[in-house]
Amino acid sequence: MVNLKKYNDVSKLFVIFLTFFLVVSCSKQNYYVTKIEGKRIPITEKENQVPEIENFIKPYREHINKDLDSVLAYCPETLDKSSGKWQTKIGNLMADVTLMRGNIVFQAREKKKIDICLLNSGGIRSILPKGNVTARTAFEIMPFENSLVVIALKGAQIIEMVDFFIAEKKPHPLAGVTFTIDKNNNAKNIEVQGKPVQKETIYYVGTNDYLSNGGDNMNFFKKGVQKFDLEYKLRTILIDYFKAVDTIPVINDIRITEE
Repeated sequence: MVNLKKYNDVSKLFVIFLTFFLVVSCSKQNYYVTKIEGKRIPITEKENQVPEIENFIKPYREHINKDLDSVLAYCPETLDKSSGKWQTKIGNLMADVTLMRGNIVFQAREKKKIDICLLNSGGIRSILPKGNVTARTAFEIMPFENSLVVIALKGAQIIEMVDFFIAEKKPHPLAGVTFTIDKNNNAKNIEVQGKPVQKETIYYVGTNDYLSNGGDNMNFFKKGVQKFDLEYKLRTILIDYFKAVDTIPVINDIRITEE
């Protein structure tokens, strides 16, 4: 009779090993991304142009260019942001237009009126040239996606705003408020909509969403008691205004005076 004990033990070990190997090999493998590489290939470069892609894009490009280059209004002279110490003609226009167009939305939604508009000079990225004005002009002046926000500020913060304006010495677009800078570089005769500012009175100030969060060190906006996002892009405000007028006015009124 043959002794199979040793053979059976080996067989058992082999079966156990085979089973373990199959279990391990069939178990879920975890893979991890260790590196991602990419390359930008502009489709405008001649060597990368493909006729099929060009033919697909062409009607869209032509449609967009037609919309952007359609004449909306006329500007009688070139307006830029380097033509004044405390005010500029383009800044006056930007602030006035934002205040006017913003009030259409604000009054309809909240039954309230925007008293003041303050924007930042740095947000104006191009001139408003003499001649025909198009939607492309608005995109060049305001290339960012900033929208109009209204902040409810007490009169004490309006005074802070004026003090900031004087300290900055930049012609930030400003509308709805006037003041005088005395010989000591302090503000006096601060008026909102023609009336002396009152420290405890609530005033509604229109600005962009970036400044409303304290951007450009305008921290007084962070002290607001209410905030309203009108979801109305400043660029769209400009375009809507251009569409509504025939000739763009040159605004020269004095809002800031020096002794």
